[in-house]
Amino acid sequence: MVPAGLPQDAQRATPIHNTRMALLTILEYPDPRLRKVAAPVPAVTPEIRKLIRDMAETMYAAPGVGLAATQVDVHKRVIVMDLSEARDELRVYINPEIRSAEGEAECEEGCLSVPGYYDNVTRAARVHVRALNERGAAFEFDAEGLLAVCIQHEIDHLSGTMFVDHLSPLKRARLAARARKKQRLAG
Repeated sequence: MVPAGLPQDAQRATPIHNTRMALLTILEYPDPRLRKVAAPVPAVTPEIRKLIRDMAETMYAAPGVGLAATQVDVHKRVIVMDLSEARDELRVYINPEIRSAEGEAECEEGCLSVPGYYDNVTRAARVHVRALNERGAAFEFDAEGLLAVCIQHEIDHLSGTMFVDHLSPLKRARLAARARKKQRLAG
C-alpha cells in the first residue's frame, strides 16, 4: 500500500536478498530502556542499513507489522513496517516526523513489546509525515486507516512513549502488575 501521490518506490525499501541478518532482542514492557528518546540519524550509513535489515528480519520473525529501533535497544530514529498481507512491502522511515494531524479514530492496538495484550487507543485519523528512506532520500506522505495508526504507534516509541500510556491508569496498573509477575516467573 503506497499512499496516493507518491512514486511507487518512495516508501518501499530495497529488497533484502542474501544479506547476513541477525534477529534482535525485542525489549518488553516495563523495561526502562523503552522510555529512552531516540536520537536523529545524521546520515544513512552502512551501519544504519544493516540495522534496517536486522530490524526487518526481527519484525517478520516476531511476527509484527512495525518495529521501532527503540524496541531493540537502539536509540536512533528508525522504523520498519510492513502492512501487506503477503509480507513483501517493507517500508523504512528514518527520522520520521508528523507534520500535521487531524480527526480522531479509535483502533485496537497491540505491541511487540507488550506481547499478548491488545486494547483500544484513540489517535489522529489522518497524519502527514515527513521521513527519509533507506537511501537517505526525503519523502512526505499522507496516511489514514491502519497506516496512520501504525506510523503514530511507532513514532511514539521513538519518543519513549508506548501505546499503554494511552490507556487508563487502572489498565496501566493491571498491565504493569502482569508484566512484573511474568518477570518473576521467568527469572
